[in-house]
Amino acid sequence: MFAPLGNIGVEEARRLVGICIDHGVTLFDTADVYSEGLAEEVLGAGLERWRARVLICTKVFYPMGSGPNEPGLWRQHIIEACEASLRRLKTDYIDLYLAHMMDSLIPMEETLRAFDDLIRQGKVRHIGCSNFSAWQTMKAVALSDRLGLARYVAQQICYSLLFREAEYELIPLGVDQGVGVMAWSPLAYGLLSGKFRRDAPRPTESRLSVAEMVFRIDWERLFRIVEVLIELAAERGTTPAQVALNWVRCKPGVDTVLIGARNEQQLRDNLAAATWELSAEEMARLDEVSATPEPYPFGLQQKLAAERNPRLPSRRN
Repeated sequence: MFAPLGNIGVEEARRLVGICIDHGVTLFDTADVYSEGLAEEVLGAGLERWRARVLICTKVFYPMGSGPNEPGLWRQHIIEACEASLRRLKTDYIDLYLAHMMDSLIPMEETLRAFDDLIRQGKVRHIGCSNFSAWQTMKAVALSDRLGLARYVAQQICYSLLFREAEYELIPLGVDQGVGVMAWSPLAYGLLSGKFRRDAPRPTESRLSVAEMVFRIDWERLFRIVEVLIELAAERGTTPAQVALNWVRCKPGVDTVLIGARNEQQLRDNLAAATWELSAEEMARLDEVSATPEPYPFGLQQKLAAERNPRLPSRRN
């Protein structure tokens, strides 16, 4: 399943990590389930010499074996999964440990207490969540506050020009509650890289198979977005991928943009997106071409009470 997303070995990973370090990258993201633990092993080996200079983020939820008690966010699985990730990553602690998916079968208090214990033991520094709905993250934050437990400080969410649903609740939640937003797949599985065009054959080696498994893709809307990306890239003398990454990086409420380059050329191009910024007019062009009808009640609030309901609340003190 994960081969289309990346399949490099330790030596190449170490070389690419060095390039990232040279360009100021400070956080590396992975998960235990990626390639059944191999991704953590490769990253751990690649990061070994720079461990004290970087943050490592990994995740727990999915099964790593065939046993009946493997999946989920119950206490035993979280503790055992953390220990296994520490071994694979060759580290004594995980800087940011995320619940990879919501688990509605386990009481949230059990999950949060397990995370809190890992923090107290020094095995984890901070915790967060990924792919939660806004009400689920808000429930977790409120429960942690009420029980005096460690709080989710970050949420990994899918956010790009093609997938903008996070703007309605997840990003405002992050701003209001101090839960940092980490945008994953800012190029929408490569669909916004410029390779996918209206009158061009689809690339044979891509992440499209994974994207189509998870999301419904509006191809006409995608092609309209890509056409504007190509126009702006030509005007800027850069690439469509950089423009798409820059748009996510410059959006209000976004704290971290996660890139997933598979080779040095992609990596260097992606990293270059952090060296410049789109103008307000360019951002507006991209906002317009990627816009979708606002669902209820957000559209109604903006039409009838926008002055009392800003799209993004002020950050809490």
